Amino acid sequence: MDATTESRPITRPRRPFARIMAAFGDMMPKGLYARSLIIIIAPMVLLQSVLTFVFLERHWQTVTRRLSTVTVQNIAMLIDIYKSYPQDANAEILTRLAEQDLGLRVRFAPGEELPEARAKPFFDLLDSTLSEELTRRVGRPFWIDTVGRSNLVDIRVKLDDGVMHVLARRSQTYASNSQIFLLWMVGTSLVLLTVAILFLRNQIKPILRLADAADSFGKGRPPPIDFRPRGAREVRQAAHAFIEMRDRIERHVEQRTVMLAGVSHDLRTVLTRFKLQLAMFEDNPELEAMHADVDEMQAMLEDYMAFAKGDSGEEIVRTDIGEILGEVRNQAHGTKDIKIEVKDEPLVVPVRRHAFKRAVANLVNNAARFAEHVNVSAAKQNGSLTVEVEDDGPGIPEDEHEHVFRPFYRVDHARNQDAGSTGLGLAIARDIARIHGGDIALSKSRLGGLKAVLRVPV
Repeated sequence: MDATTESRPITRPRRPFARIMAAFGDMMPKGLYARSLIIIIAPMVLLQSVLTFVFLERHWQTVTRRLSTVTVQNIAMLIDIYKSYPQDANAEILTRLAEQDLGLRVRFAPGEELPEARAKPFFDLLDSTLSEELTRRVGRPFWIDTVGRSNLVDIRVKLDDGVMHVLARRSQTYASNSQIFLLWMVGTSLVLLTVAILFLRNQIKPILRLADAADSFGKGRPPPIDFRPRGAREVRQAAHAFIEMRDRIERHVEQRTVMLAGVSHDLRTVLTRFKLQLAMFEDNPELEAMHADVDEMQAMLEDYMAFAKGDSGEEIVRTDIGEILGEVRNQAHGTKDIKIEVKDEPLVVPVRRHAFKRAVANLVNNAARFAEHVNVSAAKQNGSLTVEVEDDGPGIPEDEHEHVFRPFYRVDHARNQDAGSTGLGLAIARDIARIHGGDIALSKSRLGGLKAVLRVPV
């Protein structure tokens, strides 16, 4: 092998069967209801189609052969009579007899020849059966036309002195069950489809209710009023497991909330005593530093308790997002330039008001600490509330975007030089967003700094 040849990874092309199956999978419906209908209906319709076609086809061929045999026997009888009594008067009698008693239109054409033979249709049962019977029972040259759209079949037989024309009704020679077959298939398929739809709808409904209850619980909303275990045994087991899981989580949250309330009360009591004791001393630089330390401890305690509690116990109420953003701007750190834009105002959505305000305030304050200009926008799109916070600060490296959401995580960057931060702002904001069933994502801002996007379903 040449040393200059560059080695390349060998990529095997996908097999045609794999591509076909992948394309077929993409065309299949994604919902459980539609897939269940296909699983039930498709095999039944296919099996019924095969069985019905096999039995009806056999019956069809048998009846067609018998009808063709009777028609050819009548033609052979008329030929025998004509050969025995070839007078012109007998031809008229035979014509009248054939039409009145046999249902055949017969005409004798002396001196005429048969038309040129045409190609036989490959799938025409009548043509093959009638030709076989004429060859076996008449034994003379013949010409037939069974392909036309007319209700008559044209049969011509070569006689010694001419040609015998016979017009027979198609129903006399051919048993067509196509309409019966289609009606049978469509009728039974509709019955099967109706039964399957009624049955599956009752089976899928408990699964959809369970999914709605799980979705509501994940977003912190109360479950549907009529939710209870229903449906098949497996669905009931899943519903009971979900209810038990929900109860355990609620008990855990309740116990944690009670414990945190006690811890918060005790710590606030200690800090209050510190403040009272400091208030008894005369003002001096050392005392001001102690006051600042106590205030910082108070702020840190509030952040720790908010992160541990998660604000999950607050009720969901319809809230004006523009009003929340205005309050956040007025309470933001410093006197930075904060611009607010709310699309389709008033923008009123159901959220936990205080928790949501805290999440937005954490994002805005985080931007205001390190930037001179902050833009905040809110809009409702595709069933979700989106709040974007952009700044012109130093930003955060892209590989640190997920890490900064960890509690107490510090980035070795210019945004990490604020000593007043507890390192919980972004963690609390994401926790609140996820309690609402949403999330927060970071990216590069158009202003050159950091862009935080808070998105929650509403």
